[in-house]
Amino acid sequence: MASYAKSGDNRHLEQLIALYSNDLYHYLVTQSNTHLAYDVSQQIWLKVIEKRHLYQAQTTPKAWLFKLARNTLIDEYRKQQRFVELDENTHLPAQQNEQSNHISNISYQAFDSALKQLSFVQREAITLQQEGFSLTDIALITQSNHESVKTRLRYAKQNLKRLLGANNEQA
Repeated sequence: MASYAKSGDNRHLEQLIALYSNDLYHYLVTQSNTHLAYDVSQQIWLKVIEKRHLYQAQTTPKAWLFKLARNTLIDEYRKQQRFVELDENTHLPAQQNEQSNHISNISYQAFDSALKQLSFVQREAITLQQEGFSLTDIALITQSNHESVKTRLRYAKQNLKRLLGANNEQA
């Protein structure tokens, strides 16, 4: 990222896309739906081209890209008037993942369904942790403090256990 920020050489951009595009898309699809995730992921790469000079080398490229992805997704939700204040109790409308209808693995469907029932900030924190980000990185990406991130993760895990336990009892 630092090389691309300095030079603007498309070789470096291609490397960034190869390294991070799948992770970004996965994050976005867990926060929205496949169509919106695709649109936002395209917007992110355009923003990288336009705003490469804003990258600061003290942050990891992946964290910077995910922060850009989060902000772009929030902007899209605001445009669609589907985004309200972010807090622990805010639930965005559950988006049905088109792929989940075709997946035969029940445990994946149960997890995906439980994940969609979490509040936005809890779903976001747990998804970022699954992407391998540290608590510090998650705090940077979500523009939250360290303790808030820990709390969101704790509640997300508790809620997932509760929801998955309820789903397993019904099966």
